[in-house]
Amino acid sequence: MIGIVVVSHSRALAEAAVGLAAEMVAEDKRPVIAIAAGLDATTFGTDAMAVSEALGAADSPDGVLVLLDLGSAVLSAEMALEFVDPELAARVRLTSAPLVEGLVAAVVTASTDASLDAVAAEAERGLVGKQDHLGVAAAYAAPVVEADRTVELVVGNEHGLHARPAARLVGLVNGFDAVVTLTDLDNGKGPVDAGSLSMVATLNAQQGHRLRVGASGPQAAEALAAVEELAKQNFGDGPGSAEPAPAGSPAVGSAPGGSGLDVAIGPAVLAGAQIDLGAYVAGDNEHGRLDAALATAGEQLDELRDNHGDIFAAHLALLRDGKVLDDVRTSIAAGASAPAAWRQVYDQLAAAFEGLDDAYQRERAQDVRSVRDRVLRLLVGVTEEAPTDGILVVPELDAATAATLDATRIVGIAVRAAGTTGHGVIVARSRGIPLITGIGDVDVPPGAVVSFDARTGSFEVAPDEERVRATITEREGERARAIADADQPATTRDGRTIDVLVNVGVVQDAVDARGADGSGLVRTEVLFGDRRTAPTVDEQVDAFRAIARALGGKPITIRTWDIGGDKPLPFLPQDREANPFLGERGLRVFRRRPELLRDQLEAIRRTAAETPVHVIFPMVTTADEVAWALQELGPRDGLEVGIMVEVPAAALRVGSLATELDFVSIGTNDLTQYTTAADRTNAAVAPLADGLDPAVLQLIDHVVRNAGVRVAVCGDLASDPQAAVLLAALGVSELSAVGPQVPLVKARLRQADLRRVDTAAVLAARDAAQVRGLL
Repeated sequence: MIGIVVVSHSRALAEAAVGLAAEMVAEDKRPVIAIAAGLDATTFGTDAMAVSEALGAADSPDGVLVLLDLGSAVLSAEMALEFVDPELAARVRLTSAPLVEGLVAAVVTASTDASLDAVAAEAERGLVGKQDHLGVAAAYAAPVVEADRTVELVVGNEHGLHARPAARLVGLVNGFDAVVTLTDLDNGKGPVDAGSLSMVATLNAQQGHRLRVGASGPQAAEALAAVEELAKQNFGDGPGSAEPAPAGSPAVGSAPGGSGLDVAIGPAVLAGAQIDLGAYVAGDNEHGRLDAALATAGEQLDELRDNHGDIFAAHLALLRDGKVLDDVRTSIAAGASAPAAWRQVYDQLAAAFEGLDDAYQRERAQDVRSVRDRVLRLLVGVTEEAPTDGILVVPELDAATAATLDATRIVGIAVRAAGTTGHGVIVARSRGIPLITGIGDVDVPPGAVVSFDARTGSFEVAPDEERVRATITEREGERARAIADADQPATTRDGRTIDVLVNVGVVQDAVDARGADGSGLVRTEVLFGDRRTAPTVDEQVDAFRAIARALGGKPITIRTWDIGGDKPLPFLPQDREANPFLGERGLRVFRRRPELLRDQLEAIRRTAAETPVHVIFPMVTTADEVAWALQELGPRDGLEVGIMVEVPAAALRVGSLATELDFVSIGTNDLTQYTTAADRTNAAVAPLADGLDPAVLQLIDHVVRNAGVRVAVCGDLASDPQAAVLLAALGVSELSAVGPQVPLVKARLRQADLRRVDTAAVLAARDAAQVRGLL
């Protein structure tokens, strides 16, 4: 292992930098680090003799790397080389790497027994992560190639060019004899090589961003035309395609599915430990070993892709990313072992994903680590054992594990990390495997009996087994009865009938709905979100008719365009905003651009002439906005009109907003995040954004008491059967839930006596946890 010397004008600075770097690796893995800093403990300066003594202390047959702070430190180090033995001097490398960042990178890389060349190269790249995060163009620069031609595109995908659409783009451009680059005109990053998945995915191109695509070479024109066509298809990532098809469909394959419950019990099966490289012995054919591991990993991922869909196409693209492989091979050529080089490069790539703005994009780091570990296991000869019977407890859940689990043996999955949009979580839920996320660092001994209830968010070690198994039996019967009785009205034991409707984003949602009393929310921005041009009035009428037909002519509530924040529309570009969630969202956008709203209102009026239709305006704050919307709507002709209550201001003044309305519908997702000042997509604060927070419930109660019109709820809270009873007890008369939950919500309401719900205690509760306890 190489030695390291730190030369600085300040002893305190040097000791602090060494202390920071030493924290990054285990004590038994640290290289020797010697300090030559300051003329004494408090006097600034450098001393060539002190440097020469430090070189002797850190000397190693593998070499010595010297990091320096300011100009005279370089002079002192160069002079010190004159004082030491020439053989030692020949093993010393002075580096221009930044002192703090370079030292951290050097210590971490040296701990893997990397060569002096490899450690020096990594230290000199120490600023790349910071440049990347702060948007310094050099960190993203692709090889400078003058583009023969360019086109501009708009990213329409909900989560931007994340791993899977990026993989499709990379696979496409690599099929042409052309050099293709991407530049994000909105965030200023680029150009990057469009043939590298790591570069494209970490470009951080979000929905609504404008991309300049440049191409040069013999097939430049063909490549650009193909990219344009792929962009028209949202890079193959249309509405709803971010998740795999339901279990049992061809996209998911034949791996057995789970119980579909939200509760599980069993012995803990621990997995996900870091792969130990300590026993690996490097040879003289590290490139050959890497190639063999890559070939086998590719065969494994090919089979997974064929059986389980596009998630593994993205894994394949990560595996075969030319730029990443070049970095790995460069590190091997510099003396690193194949496993050490592979882990180092993929750890850096995972860190790049974790530094992105979008929560969904950050969770793609799981895919990077999944590919990393697949190859590492092949390199060190570790067999990936199938988990045995019980509840799988993992730090994070990768898609390959979720897709191949034997759900007849693994009865549930407990994930330590928070987050619900990871590919592994999506796959597991699509297969009906009981799952809970965000259990944290709770100590779980291997084999200990554990249980969880995702409905209440609880995870227990050594639970009361009889109680948990009784809960499982109860939930199984509950689900079967709910589905059988889905078409029965949701009439409570005290005689109140609550309309339970379905939220619709695509026509298929209406087709699949069982027992819904209509649609309480048609999300038009999702229904037409794959369009690069605005839909015509006729096209909108056709879609609305199809939804109404699927629901048997029951009432449908059409929400006008709800864009902005995290929901831009490709055909309505918006200016970048420092805080888009507090910017031009929903109805606010159309005060400046009313023509699109007018077309939609005409389509709604035409549909309402044939079938029962309600219209609802989103993101309303003031009475002036309501008056403007009603003026744009014109004659109602029997059309019922409402607004979304999504911000605390609207909830508090609902009486004045609703004077000319027929109903209001509470959007609990936004109302919760605005009330708690917590972005529900941010894992660091997501626990604060709890719809059962008493502050949110007090606002709902205020709306019910003061609106003077029918009150509905169409946010996620309406999809929770337990919360649905509370909402009904507060006076909400209509709930709109996601399709699979409609039968369960109706069943729970039929079992409830709303007179027995202590709403006063709930509203006075300390926090959401106490509310759940009361329920």
